[in-house]
Amino acid sequence: MTKEQFQREKMYQATMGMVRRMRSAGLISQAEYGQMEQIFLEKYKPLIGSIYAEIPLTPCPS
Repeated sequence: MTKEQFQREKMYQATMGMVRRMRSAGLISQAEYGQMEQIFLEKYKPLIGSIYAEIPLTPCPS
């Protein structure tokens, strides 16, 4: 993994951490969560995050 790829991965993981907290707090809907996830996958193009994006590792409360 290059430094650039690592930086993109860090940014994606940090951003999605905030998005998950917003979802847990009820600030965004599940549909909005999915939209945001897609936007940030496209923006950051993470190597590891894209693998796990399809697998719900921790359930997001509805």
